Amino acid sequence: MPTAQVIIRMHIDADAKRTQAGVLCAIAAYTMWGVAPLYFKQLQIMPALEILVHRIVWSVLVLIILLGVTRQWNKVRIALYSSRVMKTLAVAGVLLGANWLLFIWAINNDHLLDASLGYYINPLLNVFLGRMFLGEKLRPMQRFAVILAVIGVSILIVAHGYLPWVALVLAGTFGVYGLLRKQVSVDSLPGLFIESLMLLPLAIGYWIWFGSVHSDMFTNTVSLNVLLVAAGIVTTAPLLCFTAAARRLMYSTLGFFQYIGPSLMFLLAVYLYNEPLEPARLITFGFVWAALVIFSIDSLKAYRTARKARLA
Repeated sequence: MPTAQVIIRMHIDADAKRTQAGVLCAIAAYTMWGVAPLYFKQLQIMPALEILVHRIVWSVLVLIILLGVTRQWNKVRIALYSSRVMKTLAVAGVLLGANWLLFIWAINNDHLLDASLGYYINPLLNVFLGRMFLGEKLRPMQRFAVILAVIGVSILIVAHGYLPWVALVLAGTFGVYGLLRKQVSVDSLPGLFIESLMLLPLAIGYWIWFGSVHSDMFTNTVSLNVLLVAAGIVTTAPLLCFTAAARRLMYSTLGFFQYIGPSLMFLLAVYLYNEPLEPARLITFGFVWAALVIFSIDSLKAYRTARKARLA
């Protein structure tokens, strides 16, 4: 019979492996999101809504293949029988589609810096959402970090006289999406399939009745069709990693890794696509970066303290 100490050690090891898997999934997800603008810039000849249609259609096909390979169709059936799960996934799917659409539009209309700012804000929003809806306690330094981010956004509003709506909507839709996905006991693959499937009729309807000249794939170049079909992989791969990470990490901890994505976007916007970085915008980024540094240091201290407590 295993002793109590052995059982505790087994639980600690299991938690450590679960956390490690979550960390790897989070890094993979945010890195792929960070370089995604390189892909979407290749599709600037098409309207953002039509690119979204291809994201949905090809994602569903990719997910059907993955569900068959991993034999998870039973999990899809179980989710379909739960009205609560289906309602939650329906709302999550709408938020996800809105986030996809705005992200594509921002990239192809030279608002990549705004998108970067939105995803920098998102970790701090995750802390707030975790406090409001998941009962996760907000530590003093976390409160200070959130206040700094609010000040930074306020400076941009005062300096330019407009609300950075692209950044705020991207942060809000994705933050609430992640919160909802954490509330339902559906694995990442079946959940994403159901969300995408709910959007599929709208996507096909737009493709048939409102598609541009590029909607007829028989007249497109091979390279364009390859790019369009690749939307399924570009879309599903990081989302699967994200939802897998969200189920293995605390929601506030998950936000720590999101720095990877917006940092890559920021570098692409400034050094590759030459988007203007005005002084007021740079000050805003400075406040948000300072907030994230404080948040990171505080999160690291909290993690070490919790780890010592578990080992003790």
